[in-house]
Amino acid sequence: MRKRLILVLAMLGLVALALGLNTARNYAGWQPATDTPAERLARLEPHWRLLQPDGPGPHPAAVLLSGCDGVHDNMDYWARQFVAMGRAALILDSHAPRLLDKAQAWRALCAGQVLPGAERAGDLAVALAALRGMPGIDASDIALLGASHGGWTVMELLRQLGEDEPPPGLTAWPAPPDSLAAPLGPVVLLYPYCGLLNGAAKGPWPGHVQGLMLLAELDSITDSADCRQMGEDLIAQGARLTVTTYPGINHGFDQRERSSLSPLEFDAKARARATRDIRSFMQGFAAPAAGI
Repeated sequence: MRKRLILVLAMLGLVALALGLNTARNYAGWQPATDTPAERLARLEPHWRLLQPDGPGPHPAAVLLSGCDGVHDNMDYWARQFVAMGRAALILDSHAPRLLDKAQAWRALCAGQVLPGAERAGDLAVALAALRGMPGIDASDIALLGASHGGWTVMELLRQLGEDEPPPGLTAWPAPPDSLAAPLGPVVLLYPYCGLLNGAAKGPWPGHVQGLMLLAELDSITDSADCRQMGEDLIAQGARLTVTTYPGINHGFDQRERSSLSPLEFDAKARARATRDIRSFMQGFAAPAAGI
């Protein structure tokens, strides 16, 4: 019995060491280069969805990235909002191509052990390049929306676009980074992760990008105080960013679909407020509103 207990404790120690090393690896930003841009596109394209406004276009676009638990109803909701504002909306699924939507494998992503935001940013870079070849799309005018882990991903890409090295996990940029940055305008960040592993403040964002960060005061998943501090740091570097904290609100307020053990709850009033704030923010950009 004692030997078995020692063996179990040793195994737990090895698991803890592996997780710790993986977290350290993610913090350092190192990931093996595994995909060419063409290979990444071939993995992602079968799983993303494009919603378009009526008419032939070309329509300005938006790219949407979900939280760490994968694509759920909130992505569809925000996609419809962008369509109503005259933009095509590409829901970018990073989970299904990696089977992270199976057997709750997404939990490893939520724990920061696989696919950190800096690495997932490669998916977003590939999607931005792919928009150029899509019929009916005006790829010179692109908005971004990221929720939770997706917000972290968007923030990381904005920093990486000022560097020569591609996002970890890509062998090369799918297009010159300055050309990927040029069409970006409005960026919406819903309760993103801004903790130790988020390197978004290590460098300046593209100067023409305008961001809206919506935080939940009572966020039980990510620390909204970390995001307020990171927002201040980014603004000090010249980022054009507005940070708003919703009082009395928890993480994921815009999402109905959840795992059975999730402590989070959908909040219709908070989602309605976020909708108003995002639509008001988007009015400053070129896409013509189609009404709801």
